[in-house]
Amino acid sequence: VSGLLMFLSCFLLSDSHKHKDKYKEHKHKDYKRDKEKSKHGNSDYKDPSDKKYKDKEKMKHKDGSTEKNKDKHKEKRKEDKVIKKEKENGFVSPLHDIKPKKTKTQKEVTDGKKKAKKEPEEKWKWWEEERYTDGVKWKFLEHKGPVFAPPYEPLPSRVKFYYDGKPMRLSPEAEEVATFFAKMLDHEYTTKDIFRKNFFKDWRKEMTAEEKATITDLKKCNFTEMSEYFKAQSEARKAMSKEEKQKIKEENERLLQKYGYCIMDNHKERIANFRIEPPGLFRGRGDHPKMGMLKRRIRPEDIIINCSKDSKCPEPPPGTKWKEVRHDNKVTWLVSWTENIQGSIKYIMLNPSSRIKGEKDWQKYETARRLKKCVDRIRAQYREDWKSKEMRVRQRAVTDSFLLTLLALRAGNEKEEGETADTVGCCSLRVEHINLYPENEGQEYVVEFDFLGKDSIRYYNKVPVEKRVFKNLQLFMENKEPDDDLFDRLNTSILNKHLQELMDGLTAKVFRTYNASITLQQQLKELTTADENIPAKILSYNRANRAVAILCNHQRAPPKTFEKSMQNLQAKIDAKKDQLSDAKRELKSAKADAKVRKDEKTKKAVENKRKAVQRIEEQLMKLEVQATDREENKQIALGTSKLNYLDPRISVAWCKKWGIPVEKIYNKTQREKFAWAIDMADEDYEF
Repeated sequence: VSGLLMFLSCFLLSDSHKHKDKYKEHKHKDYKRDKEKSKHGNSDYKDPSDKKYKDKEKMKHKDGSTEKNKDKHKEKRKEDKVIKKEKENGFVSPLHDIKPKKTKTQKEVTDGKKKAKKEPEEKWKWWEEERYTDGVKWKFLEHKGPVFAPPYEPLPSRVKFYYDGKPMRLSPEAEEVATFFAKMLDHEYTTKDIFRKNFFKDWRKEMTAEEKATITDLKKCNFTEMSEYFKAQSEARKAMSKEEKQKIKEENERLLQKYGYCIMDNHKERIANFRIEPPGLFRGRGDHPKMGMLKRRIRPEDIIINCSKDSKCPEPPPGTKWKEVRHDNKVTWLVSWTENIQGSIKYIMLNPSSRIKGEKDWQKYETARRLKKCVDRIRAQYREDWKSKEMRVRQRAVTDSFLLTLLALRAGNEKEEGETADTVGCCSLRVEHINLYPENEGQEYVVEFDFLGKDSIRYYNKVPVEKRVFKNLQLFMENKEPDDDLFDRLNTSILNKHLQELMDGLTAKVFRTYNASITLQQQLKELTTADENIPAKILSYNRANRAVAILCNHQRAPPKTFEKSMQNLQAKIDAKKDQLSDAKRELKSAKADAKVRKDEKTKKAVENKRKAVQRIEEQLMKLEVQATDREENKQIALGTSKLNYLDPRISVAWCKKWGIPVEKIYNKTQREKFAWAIDMADEDYEF
């Protein structure tokens, strides 16, 4: 009995506590409701979620939910009420304003942790490991093969091709090639005779017998409707909704994750170009004699796969097979094929940030550094050879000592006539490419060069030379016609063989790399001063880089938008000058006010105005530096030398010495490419 009484008293006490808790809860709800009424100034204000909440609470109690779930539901109910209030009253409440920020911050932290876990894999310090010997590039290689160009989709029936004013339906093969020309209709290429001739010849090969009999004159072909269709397609792609663009982005990401990476020696490495080039019309560089020819579609049967024997070989598309599967670990390519225009071999290689590419760069710059140690001896040998009794030795000495070491010209390979554009280098210079002046503009023994170099970029330079070099050039030109070779006893094979005898691994390109890197280092020392701020130092860097680009003849046409962008930049400069004038006027006024009042408030105002003037002056200087930099480099391609001829450790050391963020010199992709240099070089590094 006593036990039963004890149980009843505990039960009643518990029940009484529950009633008290309920009373407190109701009292709290009433208080919140009154608060909301006064907040909204509406005596009839009701919480629309009350009924919904009560119904949900009943359901939750029936399901036997825990206290934790109740708390979660309360939080959700609060959020629902806030969202409802926002909709009704058009304001953002503090609760709703703060909560997403917390969630976002938590998410960002979580993401950051995830990235941190992947960090060691992304930043593989391969340069700290031992390198393979005997020409071995890798021990294990596995990849998924290439991504082929999508199949041709015929044009809609409403889009017509016209011949001699009449609509004509083309066969799928002929229509596809016609679309290549239609897409380029507004380009100047389609106005060039050689382009039109080559296109028409290859197009006819794709036509049926009936089409060949009908289409005999390109001038009678009308591609306008096709061209307008592709322009409309282009505009439609630009006008895509975010959802459509996101869908394409996701598909590209899917392909990248599947085909854009390989496994090499237990490391995931990015592939540079995993997509096979689509068919089209060959453009070439400069006035290429093969421009307009048809680049044929590459199929699996054209592809050679390279992977390790113990890897899973890539599967060809259903119903097809690879041309060949190799297991050659002494080459760095993953996929290769032969293109039909020039018969050259194309490759799918690893990304520039990969170990293989990085090692190759590192080795290239180390070879150029070795040249620095023996370049004086090599030059002394050349000077002796200028006086040789053998014409072959004299020609080689002039080429090596003057054209390669001083002017950093390319060697220039022999080419079949009509196969490529008429571009030349050291060994292939002709008599017509130089003029000799015993005296010119106050200088003695001047040589004028004027020829088309790589990519049909004109090289024009007037250079004073030593008397012995000048006399030798006169000798080489004797009894020759303008189109005769200047160095008729020399070719690239002879030149490179001789360079190898002078130093192991020495080539014409090593000379260019040496000249470029040593020039950058010297220019940075001359142009950089300690009292300059960061923008001024970066301008000095770009000027040093510009000197190298001029040496290597890395030119470009001014961008089409150059004038417009300069006008916009000048407008910003003018606006900033006006802003500076206003700020100086305000500072002067504040100083006058401070003299009269002589209190802390006016002193603080003067200091703030002075800081504002300094800030605007800095902003103006940055804009002016930017304008100077842009004007100076409008026709100079700085990127080519920076990425291919300049030892990145020189730039990294300069940044570390002067406290310049490396990001100001190299973008993200370039920093990944030169990760080895950024990690390796300190501020005392010397090329």
